[in-house]
Amino acid sequence: MISYKRCSEIDVDLVYDAFQIGFSDYIIKVQMPKELFINRFFHTEGNSLERSFIALYKNKAIGIVLGGIKQYEGIKTMRCGTLAIDPQHRGKGIGQRLMKLHREEAIKHKCKQLFLEVIKGNDRAISFYKKIGYENIFNLTYFSLSTFDVLDKSNKLGVNIKQTDIKELKLVREKIKDIHVNWQNDIEYIEKSKGQITLAAYIKEKIAGIISINENTRINFLWVENGLRHNRIGTNLIARAVKELNLSKVTIGFPNNASIQGFVNYMGFKREAIAQYEMYYTL
Repeated sequence: MISYKRCSEIDVDLVYDAFQIGFSDYIIKVQMPKELFINRFFHTEGNSLERSFIALYKNKAIGIVLGGIKQYEGIKTMRCGTLAIDPQHRGKGIGQRLMKLHREEAIKHKCKQLFLEVIKGNDRAISFYKKIGYENIFNLTYFSLSTFDVLDKSNKLGVNIKQTDIKELKLVREKIKDIHVNWQNDIEYIEKSKGQITLAAYIKEKIAGIISINENTRINFLWVENGLRHNRIGTNLIARAVKELNLSKVTIGFPNNASIQGFVNYMGFKREAIAQYEMYYTL
């Protein structure tokens, strides 16, 4: 008989086992040590053991849904950090039961929406999420740049770039709070990420642009004041970040946004093969 428990009620090793077996045949090969899994999924990603559920059969983990709650863009949101089912136990209703528990937990805590990301091409998962009520709202695309000779370092406006802290980034995010930012580029995610630096561009002590980037090459946040765009400020910020972190490439991912799309196209970023949908369920 299959039983279902909160992940906070069982040994974390079983949580890790469920993740490993559930992703054993995934589109992208996912292998990570237990310590990295715990740090990423239950710290940086914002999931919690208390909000996550596991399916067990004969004391063996056969399915899991990770969940985390936060105020996301002004709305109390329950995010599905992952749903993974043992390939040998698929088609038995385990996913439906786990997602039912996930939804009930969100309702219990007065969340207004459910949210998840799914890889394009994972048609079985997409069909499943649509069947239980999720809708595709945003597309997430990813790009990389490894040829830095396109980073023109000319400084037209006397811009002064210096390292700053998360407070400056929060002020900018508040200024543009109506612009949708994906979960992994949200301030709370950035704040929890190790190896993160934030650089700001100033003109006469007034902020003109900002970048937050990780030593793993990922640009999480890039913004330039509307009236100052097309003056190489964004380019200068990337160039300085590359130098500060000694990077051989930079990567960026973002939901539908014409401005940043135009910028990465102009800079010569290459589109990655992997893309995702952001799917929502209104409660």
